[in-house]
Amino acid sequence: MTRFIANFLTGCARFLAHVPLRWLHACGAPLGWLVYWASPSYRARFRANVAQAGVPWAQARDAIAAAGRLMMELPPLWLRAPDAPLPVPVHWQGGELIEAAQAAGHGLVMLTPHLGCFEAIGQSYAQRYGAGRGAMTVLYRPARKPWLRDLVEAARRRPGLDAAPATLAGVRQMIRALRRGEVVGLLPDQVPPEGLGVWAPFFGKPAYTMTLAARLVQQTGAALLLVWGERLPQGAGYRVRVSELGEALPSDSSAAAATINRAMEALILQCPQQYLWGYHRYKQPRGTGTSASSSTPAPAASATIGRDES
Repeated sequence: MTRFIANFLTGCARFLAHVPLRWLHACGAPLGWLVYWASPSYRARFRANVAQAGVPWAQARDAIAAAGRLMMELPPLWLRAPDAPLPVPVHWQGGELIEAAQAAGHGLVMLTPHLGCFEAIGQSYAQRYGAGRGAMTVLYRPARKPWLRDLVEAARRRPGLDAAPATLAGVRQMIRALRRGEVVGLLPDQVPPEGLGVWAPFFGKPAYTMTLAARLVQQTGAALLLVWGERLPQGAGYRVRVSELGEALPSDSSAAAATINRAMEALILQCPQQYLWGYHRYKQPRGTGTSASSSTPAPAASATIGRDES
């Protein structure tokens, strides 16, 4: 029965991969609202996170439908042929910052929150820049279901795009990519595993925050840019916005994490109607402290990228 369900879901996803994006988004909006009303815990977390950020409900409520659109747009992004172009236009704003950063030859770390269509960024980068400037390596957490894990891994490994699991081997893979002068993509508002983060403020509340982004920059000398993919209305495509951090990263892990969190907050407030407010941002990984005072990373965090990967 489990295999039957997996095959059925995979078949549905493959069918949806051929449906125009505007239709998928039209179906995704009610799906987002259905999930919102069907799950009391999701609904409570969504509203609590919006309130914590101080965002007016009128600006945030459209994010309920946007979450459904995100889910429905994944099949055409994940399941098209490896060498097929993206099904909709992607407009880059600030692409010259990428070119300038890569010209220095020290690699580039690009950070994006769970905002807009972050899945489209890596694939669009691969098509726009990958051939001449090397691949982008994106960090991901493998799915628990075997059928979904295989599907996602295959989708994120295509020409100009590679994927690194959230493991020690994956971190080594990212370091090697940066030392080749390539690009690494991270979602720094994703809660890291125990020992790989510090407690830092996120919209005024302590959140367990990854230290990996800052450590990659500090260890390899890579440049750092902020990026997010705005979902355009009626399936018209995406607009990828690139900007600079605007300040130097502190050497202290906790201060660096707080700096990156502030940058993510600023991006989110540009378009709160497309942020995943239902994401469990403030969850506590096992074994971690409960406040920002427990901000010293466990020894495993330092060992993760403290070795010579050359």
